[in-house]
Amino acid sequence: MDLKEKLITSFLVYEDKISADADGKVQDIRAEAFNRFEKQGFPTKKDEEWKYTSLKSVLKHDYKIFPKIESAIEFKNVKNYFLHEIDSYKIVFVDGVYSSFLSETTHDGFDICLLSAALSKPKYKMVIDHYFNTIARKEDSITSLNTAFSKEGAYINVPKNTVVPKPVQIIHFSTGIETDVLLQPRNLIVVGENSHVQIVERHQSLNENVVLTNSVTEIFAGKRAIVDYYKIQNDRKTASLIDSTYVKQLQQSVASVNTFSFGGSLTRNNLEFYQEGEHITSNLNGITIIEDKQLVDNHTLVNHKFPNCESHELYKGIYFDSSTGVFNGKVIVDKEAQKTNAFQQNDNILIDDKASINAKPQLEIFADDVKCSHGCTIGQLDEDSLFYLRSRGIPKKEANALLLYAFANDALQKIKIPELKTRITRIIAQKLDVSLGFDV
Repeated sequence: MDLKEKLITSFLVYEDKISADADGKVQDIRAEAFNRFEKQGFPTKKDEEWKYTSLKSVLKHDYKIFPKIESAIEFKNVKNYFLHEIDSYKIVFVDGVYSSFLSETTHDGFDICLLSAALSKPKYKMVIDHYFNTIARKEDSITSLNTAFSKEGAYINVPKNTVVPKPVQIIHFSTGIETDVLLQPRNLIVVGENSHVQIVERHQSLNENVVLTNSVTEIFAGKRAIVDYYKIQNDRKTASLIDSTYVKQLQQSVASVNTFSFGGSLTRNNLEFYQEGEHITSNLNGITIIEDKQLVDNHTLVNHKFPNCESHELYKGIYFDSSTGVFNGKVIVDKEAQKTNAFQQNDNILIDDKASINAKPQLEIFADDVKCSHGCTIGQLDEDSLFYLRSRGIPKKEANALLLYAFANDALQKIKIPELKTRITRIIAQKLDVSLGFDV
């Protein structure tokens, strides 16, 4: 039985169980989503959007759809995976199940809690009906699969005129107690008018057993809201992640999504921004450093629908060994979106001969009074700069690392949480196998 057939059987068997905690509208959404997935199936390289990324090696495993063994972990064993240097709210899941022991949630002035609670309790019905599954791409079969099985994840609702005083960490642990597990977390984040929140998300395996995570996040930024979202992807090489994030912004809002991809076997990031008002700013930043036969695929979309808006997109990639990168960035400027300022840049360094990158920056402009640019570079380290550093007594490995760090630094500067910036810098140093020897 292949994975699609197993999912069909599992959905039919467990449909009543997963739908019993939700109202009729959510049940209908799940059923419709599964029908779409059953019709479309998993994407293949024949699909234009998946031309350079094959899921064959990922889908060949006999995944458990609903892990049966309950597992618990102690904080001391996973402390390093938290941003423990600062105080924060925490929503933690272990093998897809909420861990109250590791979490710190709240309903004091805003909701930082579980999606399962929001789906089942009447007091959240208005928010769920208005936002849940309204911007997730319904044509995408992977997103539809997540919607069909959506039950658990983070629910964050910040009312208007509210500043969340400390960052929110969303962490998904996979213990590997059961081999070959499929996890499908779903996050819903609503940030009201004039409000501000910072969120850090991480998926982490705790052993070498195979895990596939299909994650979907919907983010809604109200008028003049500020949303800073950070994704840390530094998992083991037996873990694969398909992460789909959809962002809808209203006028004068600022939304930023920063993606740091350092680990995992296959990582696919689908990131889409939809601007629904004037004077909106959308920021998309990413750093990728991978090795061996790892693959990171960044697919982005920014849809400018209204005048006087901006988008700034910067992705940096460093590829060792036989690793593969994919960047497919599309910016659409509708006819009504005059005075748009859209910037897109993708820069890549191939360290070894067998490393590769498939880049496809795209602009679709239907307005005539805009300032739009896009660019892509692929190359190696500059030999003159390397010679200059070595002539000053810096060893070759450290000189290489300094140049690579400098290459990635402008994307690193976008981080607004100092402790997170320090953490990412340390990960970069670890990936480059050096001690950078300076503070940030």
